Amino acid sequence: MTADVQSLAKRRGFIWQSAEIYGAMAGFYDYGAMGAILKRRWEDAWLKYFMGLNENYYLIDPANIMPEAALKASGHVDSFTDPLVECSKCHTAVRADQLIEEATEQPAEDLSLEQIDARIAELGLACQKCKAPFQKARTFNMMFQVDVGPTGQDKAYLRPETAQGAYLNFKRHFEIMRRKLPLGLIVIGKAYRNEIAPRQGVYRMRELIQAELQIFMDPETFATELNLTEMDGKEINVQLVDMRGREDFKPIHCKELIEKHCLPDFYVWHMLKIQEFYLKVIRIPKEKFRFYEKSEKERAFYNKVHFDIEVNLATLGGFREVAGLHYRGDYDLTRHEKGSGEKMEVSLDGKRVMPHVLELSFGVDRNVWTLLDIHLTEERTGVLKLPPVLAPYAFAVFPLMKKDELVPVAESIATMLRRDYQVCCDQSGSIGKRYARMDEIGTPFCITVDFDGLADGTVTIRDTDTAGQKRVKVSDLQDIARSLMAGTGAFGDLQ
Repeated sequence: MTADVQSLAKRRGFIWQSAEIYGAMAGFYDYGAMGAILKRRWEDAWLKYFMGLNENYYLIDPANIMPEAALKASGHVDSFTDPLVECSKCHTAVRADQLIEEATEQPAEDLSLEQIDARIAELGLACQKCKAPFQKARTFNMMFQVDVGPTGQDKAYLRPETAQGAYLNFKRHFEIMRRKLPLGLIVIGKAYRNEIAPRQGVYRMRELIQAELQIFMDPETFATELNLTEMDGKEINVQLVDMRGREDFKPIHCKELIEKHCLPDFYVWHMLKIQEFYLKVIRIPKEKFRFYEKSEKERAFYNKVHFDIEVNLATLGGFREVAGLHYRGDYDLTRHEKGSGEKMEVSLDGKRVMPHVLELSFGVDRNVWTLLDIHLTEERTGVLKLPPVLAPYAFAVFPLMKKDELVPVAESIATMLRRDYQVCCDQSGSIGKRYARMDEIGTPFCITVDFDGLADGTVTIRDTDTAGQKRVKVSDLQDIARSLMAGTGAFGDLQ
């Protein structure tokens, strides 16, 4: 399965390592023609869904380069680090906690440097290249520093996450958007992390794309802004800390998560919304999706509650993090108030409030890979069963053969559909090979013009998921396309 997805990703123009003609560079990837539009489709679906949670949520686009003072205040200059061990002979550097996790298949991210050294010695771990022992573990700051200005005296960094741009812009947006909470600021863009030893393809990158929603709110009143009755009778796939080692994960009622496990009601409501996005919008099978609770030692000290969102990916050997839901309290605005001297408290109904932050953070690259992993079916060789709303092409239009009578009709149909959808019109190769190409890139519907159709004004429409075909009237195509793409009609119901 892993080889199939990797082969498809390169062969059909989704994603591959950057600068591959020069031997490539670890941690950097390029999106090809199909991958770039698949990524954009996912971003658009994500933005529509999460910005639609509240009318006071907005998309912004902050700068990629941030001044040192801002990242000093946020804590990144001092603590945005990973543990590193270096070979004493060949000086190969590896991330220490990953080294231990690969040897033990147990989490090691909460170990101190001293504990890492002791564990490496206990396990007898040595450099994989030259077998020499490792030096003492140390911390490594993962930010990329840049020189700004002609003299380079102004210190700055490529942003290590998109979140800080939202925090720095909060106060101005609060004033612009009529001083209301909750206020959501959305950023979709690049972040940069100088990973010690990036591996597992797009799962760990040095230049990555994030889609984040930072919700600034008053924790005492936030729940009143939400329709909490939507949680009635609903379950969420969860693996709690105390479930580890006893059971993998199970559906737990929202009410139980709130009353028995003491999670804030607004937090559980957002868990449900995230689960619905994955199960209903991008169609991840329920058994492959879960929330994974991070323990107090594993999560950042300022996070009051932290669950990772995980999907079971065959290409990565099991459940892997693709997003996170973090209740960060007032840590971020308090830090920036102290660092900048600018008051971050706001006045609401006569009281002063330091807003808390609920962060919804998604790795775009990981989610694009998830689509390829989950939707590449093994039922028929090389069929990518993408939800129509995410497919690079919504429709493909083919003349059965490259004949003068058929080609103009196919081109006119493609032109008509292009007014509303991304459409491919292909004349090259046998009809079977053209179907196979569309199967591999996830085009949900193929329309074929044949000689019978010239006589009676019909075409054949093929459903990629089932390979089923139906003959429909050309005059009905626009209505059919609209219903299929909107999900209001099913292929099996076509007459």
